[in-house]
Amino acid sequence: MNLINYLNQNVKVKVDKPLGSKHQKYGFIYTVNCGSVSGTINKDGKQVDCYILGVFEPISEFIGKCIAIIHRIDDNNDKLIIVPENRNFSNKEIDILIEFQERFFKHEIIRADIEFNSLIPELSVSNIETSKYFYEDLGFKIVYERPENKFCFMQLENNQIMLEENNGNWNVAKMEYPYGNGINISMSVEDVENLYKTLKEKQVKFFLDLEVNEYKVGNKIFQDEEFLLQDPDGYLLRFNK
Repeated sequence: MNLINYLNQNVKVKVDKPLGSKHQKYGFIYTVNCGSVSGTINKDGKQVDCYILGVFEPISEFIGKCIAIIHRIDDNNDKLIIVPENRNFSNKEIDILIEFQERFFKHEIIRADIEFNSLIPELSVSNIETSKYFYEDLGFKIVYERPENKFCFMQLENNQIMLEENNGNWNVAKMEYPYGNGINISMSVEDVENLYKTLKEKQVKFFLDLEVNEYKVGNKIFQDEEFLLQDPDGYLLRFNK
């Protein structure tokens, strides 16, 4: 289930962990009301969970607006942020309010108001569904899509890419494998070692295994921990710290 579709939509939440209750296993206190959306299935096989902000008493049910998604980088239990109509919270405020539980996980906040990078590569791909699956397996999240154009905008931490199934537009030469020959797309991630380990466990084929390289910048020498792999169309992707 793509949680992006919930952004800016009204959502009905059944609260099963009300404000002030205690986590049965770990013992921490829920400082906001938490619940789930009936009839949904998240990536962990359970119903989609929600944090309800801006309600200061225990409740059993709530209908509010989804303003953000908590995407856990090291877990598959993403959550919705639900607030009363006409209320809003900054990313900093959200982080403070959900710290009681999210401090145990690395996460990022995804919102509908996208902040586009100044430089975003757009890759022509041979099959949009194959490419989407591949990049999701790397940890990218779908930000939005235009299915009628076979187009997808994806993001991993601060790295953004656009994918579009090859339609002949803007092609300067015949598209042959490997696409993008002569180019590598460099992306910085917070924990390159963990990403490498995760992909290795998935038996991803690497173009270059994780290693530390030195690069001279002016009069200084910088060390860069990095690995490279190719996507289904041969685009060379470089991940570093």
